[in-house]
Amino acid sequence: QVQLVESGGGLVQAGGSLRLSCAASGNILRLNTMGWYRRAPGKERELVASINSGGTTNYADSAKGRFTISRDNAKNTVYLQMNSLKPEDTAVYYCRLEMWGKRGLYWGQGTQVTVSA
Repeated sequence: QVQLVESGGGLVQAGGSLRLSCAASGNILRLNTMGWYRRAPGKERELVASINSGGTTNYADSAKGRFTISRDNAKNTVYLQMNSLKPEDTAVYYCRLEMWGKRGLYWGQGTQVTVSA
């Protein structure tokens, strides 16, 4: 059983910063990709950023230059540092873990990020 526990969401003013964390527990295979997705009201869930176990990152255009994804492999934890937040970043942010070779795909419960104008 794999569990993902997110933390760090909240309410922040435009221009502010937040840091999200997601800790994975259970039978985690070494080769995996962890990422952050978000779903804004009335919109589809979309990729924000991802990072694989080798450290290769991928960012949505909306996140480039403002967000930084990182991970601690020893702790099976992924972080998302979000700077210069905008009201359009308001969404529920979900952590995702995909183990390579179709060995499992898992989602966290989501954490709310609200950016006020």
